[in-house]
Amino acid sequence: MPQRRYAIIGAGPSGLAAARALHREGLDFDGYEASSGVGGLWDIDNPRSTMYESAHLISSRTTTEFTEFPMESTVDYPGHRELVRYFRAYSAAFGLDERFRFRSRVTAVMRTPTGAWDVTADSPEGPTTTSYDGVIIANGTLAEPHLPEFPGRFSGELLHTSAYKRGSQLAGRRVLIVGAGNSGCDIAVDAVHHAASVEMSVRRGYYFVPRYLFGRPADTLNQGRPLPARLKQFIDTRVLRAFTGDPVRFGFPRPDYRIYESHPIVNTLVLNHLGQGDLRIRADVARFDGTTVHFRDGSSGEYDTVLLATGYRLDYPFVDRADLHWTGSAPHLFLHIFPPSFNGLYVMGMVEASGLGWQGRFEQAELVAAYLRAQVDAPDRASLFRRTVSVPWPDLTGGYRYLALERMSYYVNKDAYRTTVRAMTRSLTSGRNGDQPRRAHPGLAR
Repeated sequence: MPQRRYAIIGAGPSGLAAARALHREGLDFDGYEASSGVGGLWDIDNPRSTMYESAHLISSRTTTEFTEFPMESTVDYPGHRELVRYFRAYSAAFGLDERFRFRSRVTAVMRTPTGAWDVTADSPEGPTTTSYDGVIIANGTLAEPHLPEFPGRFSGELLHTSAYKRGSQLAGRRVLIVGAGNSGCDIAVDAVHHAASVEMSVRRGYYFVPRYLFGRPADTLNQGRPLPARLKQFIDTRVLRAFTGDPVRFGFPRPDYRIYESHPIVNTLVLNHLGQGDLRIRADVARFDGTTVHFRDGSSGEYDTVLLATGYRLDYPFVDRADLHWTGSAPHLFLHIFPPSFNGLYVMGMVEASGLGWQGRFEQAELVAAYLRAQVDAPDRASLFRRTVSVPWPDLTGGYRYLALERMSYYVNKDAYRTTVRAMTRSLTSGRNGDQPRRAHPGLAR
């Protein structure tokens, strides 16, 4: 029987995790990456990158890194350039570079009559089409801007944060930032040092988490057995109130949800600038009229630049939506990985959770690799795994009631998700011949 071969699309963190997991299982694959090297969106020189110069991790280094390959850095929240160096070192250490076709942009993934998948890509040598037994899609979730429509027309400069690179772009301008997510708050903190004025338009309230609590990165404080959702929300709400106060006093609406039911904002500098008068909070946008923006509370303002910090939408343009079982704003996938039809497509990285980190994505990759290996070595186990989609799917919320928003459609609780993924991987790998516990790569303890 000829060896099966798979394609991996993307060489960012999720694509590298997939490549490492398949390589470790002895599975044959080709990787495709549109840019000239690894790093994905973290590589600011990647034409598809939405990174900006001041971007850093919002989760701490030790909760984010791949477990088997700790970062050499001692910085708690590394910046994007240090992270690209990390991904390059990771890829080199495991010999992954040679498995990727760089400057190769995938344009089509199509099912063949035999059940295989044809991957077509544009490269410097011209278009190519190669057939594979399966395709792992890992091209990221933060590249295609979500651009909401507003009544009226703005005659000034209208940008999405994906086009923002550095604060000097806003020098001397009257800036309105629409949205106050993590990127919006980062950019607001940049902008106050360059712009003539900076205001933020928001629809709902937010919870602001300081990067440090009690002298340690905040996300390292509860790494043991997870607390029940309501108890953790009760405790953490009061801790935040003690450390950051009530953001309502700065003009934010009061949140209409509990903490962790949407992604918290890991940026308290924005509160400092509000307290200093460098920033101002405005209501939700009602309409545009030339350079005037009218807000839903009846007020208005004049601006030179409107910057849309309105997030991103999922985008897998090279594959038919039906093949990914799209439902509403996202594919409907078992564990956010497997189409229920198990048609040979697998999606990596289409999952968000506070604290999931790249190790959480690597555990996704381990599950995919274990399933692909079981298809060859233990087809009965693979068949039993496929049948799990016919019973109620695992609850991945951890007891949290996430907001019913488009951007939350693939949000999970990290503890519930990782526990489930690990259990599924064990069901596919336990007891197989020669199976040994996985250890850190020799010589890579740092």
